[in-house]
Amino acid sequence: MSSTILITGAGSGFGALTAHALAAAGHTVYASMRDIEGRNAARAEAVRERAAREGIDLRVVELDVLDQGSADRAVARVVAETGGLDVLVHNAGHMVLGPAEAFTPQQLADVYDTNVLGTQRVNRAALPLLREQGHGLLLWVGSSSTRGGTPPYLAPYFAAKAAMDALAVSYAAELARFGIESTIVVPGAFTSGTEHFANAGYAADRAVAEAYEARYAGMTDQVGRALAAMTPENADVADVAREIVRVVGLPAGSRPFRTHIDPADDGSEVVSVVADHIRERFYHRLGLPDLLGPVLAPAAEVRPPSA
Repeated sequence: MSSTILITGAGSGFGALTAHALAAAGHTVYASMRDIEGRNAARAEAVRERAAREGIDLRVVELDVLDQGSADRAVARVVAETGGLDVLVHNAGHMVLGPAEAFTPQQLADVYDTNVLGTQRVNRAALPLLREQGHGLLLWVGSSSTRGGTPPYLAPYFAAKAAMDALAVSYAAELARFGIESTIVVPGAFTSGTEHFANAGYAADRAVAEAYEARYAGMTDQVGRALAAMTPENADVADVAREIVRVVGLPAGSRPFRTHIDPADDGSEVVSVVADHIRERFYHRLGLPDLLGPVLAPAAEVRPPSA
C-alpha cells in the first residue's frame, strides 16, 4: 500500500536519501526543507528533476521546523494535495562541535530548538489529523549517542538528541490509543555520506575554546579520525534509508519500537534492549500494557492509507 509521507530536513544526508528511497518504493513523499526559493533552491530543483527523470512521486515542500506557521502550512499543503498524511519522519537536526563550556546558553537553546522543539512544532501541525483518522506512524531519527558511546566535544548535540528520544518515548504511549504507531530509528556515527560534520556549528566563546585547546589539542580531529577508523569499510549511510523503507512497509501494529543501524557498534543497541525492556515491565506494573503499541481500530473505522 502506498502511503503519504512527510520528511523534515530532507535537503541532504539521511533525509534526502530516505525521501528518494521511500518514493522509489512507491510512496508519495514530501521532502521538506527551508528556504526552497533561496539558499536551498538548487537542492529543491534537483529533487524535482530527479523525480521527473525517475517517474517517482517525490515532491518538495517548504518547512522550517523553527517556525510553527511554516509547519502548519506544510502539513496543510500535503493534506490539500493528497487528502491525508500517513507517516511523519522527524529527521531535521543540527550538529555542533566543541567543548561544552565554550557554547553560550543561547547556542545550546538553538540546538535544542532545532532538534527537539522542531519535532514538537511539526507534531502539533500533524497530530490533529492523525488522531482524527485513527492511524499513522511517527518515525523519529535519533542517535546512538543517546545510549551508546559518547565521545567528547559533541555535548550540546548529544543532549538534544537524548531529549528528542525521551520525547519520542512519551509520545509513543500517549498516542497508542489513537492508533498511532511510533518507531525510533537509531543511526550510529556515519563519518561520510552525510553533511553533519561539514555543516556543524562551533562554540561562540573562543577564549574558552582556546583554553581547552591547550589541554585537548586537536580533539575534534582526533575524535573524527577515531570514529572513521571504527566504522567498517562497507558501512553505507544509505542503510539508514533502507531500514526506514522497511519499517514503513511493515503492517500496522508490527513495526519495531526501536531499530539500530550502527556499523561501528558503539553499544547503544545493547543498552537500549535493557532500557526498553524496563519500560515494558514498568507499563505492565502500571496496568497500562495497551500503551506499548498502537490500539488499532477495526478496518472499517480507519481511513485507508493515501492512494
